[in-house]
Amino acid sequence: MSQKLADKIALVTGGTTGIGFAIAQSFVAEGAFVFITGRRPAELDKAVASLGDRAAGIQSDVSKLDDLDKLYARIGAEKGRLDVVVANAGGGSMLPLGQITEEQVDETLGRNVKGVIFTVQKALPLMGRGGSIILTASTTSIEGTANFSVYSASKAAVRNLARSWILDLKDSGIRVNVVSPGATHTPGLVELAGTDPAAQQGLVDYLASRIPLGRLGKPDEVAKAVVFLASDDASFINGAELFVDGGQAQV
Repeated sequence: MSQKLADKIALVTGGTTGIGFAIAQSFVAEGAFVFITGRRPAELDKAVASLGDRAAGIQSDVSKLDDLDKLYARIGAEKGRLDVVVANAGGGSMLPLGQITEEQVDETLGRNVKGVIFTVQKALPLMGRGGSIILTASTTSIEGTANFSVYSASKAAVRNLARSWILDLKDSGIRVNVVSPGATHTPGLVELAGTDPAAQQGLVDYLASRIPLGRLGKPDEVAKAVVFLASDDASFINGAELFVDGGQAQV
């Protein structure tokens, strides 16, 4: 069976855990060489060791433009090109209106909006026709979510960036699409409930109850959708948003 991403050079930001790591695993399995980024050296080294010799890790914070410059300088020096960019790094915290802080806004928008913008913009000189850019958004972009408004708004911004960028990149041969996971069983999601195991399980059970399939998603299920968007199977798919949510945002 042929590999969907044979000989592709890919970047997955935030690729050390959860959905990002699952994407990197799937890319390697489909024949790509994958660069992953992360902010914590220990987690980065562990992820690269697990991925094997078709992966490399670069410590990088997508909200810091100097880090992005160093990231792309290394990719350019080592591989000379990029075929796939997955702007996955991001995150957020929960605070209700009335308690939102400037720090929360700056951190969330810095990682989820500013980081995505410059991750993509600075990648363009290494990309050519047939290139694929995938942005990680969320079902929260189209739903109201209590205590999660800043994160949700940042993901709505990500969705519109893709719509606008396909116009900016018209005739370049580079596609931009969005994958929007629903509630997915990752360490980051569970930690939103704090450190109490009972509270964590309560969050998982509540989120599962809102999904028509009756369970949370798995990181590898999101990764399979990203592989599709990255591959030539999606060669005429551009500006789309693919929900991987068990029906959560569809009803």
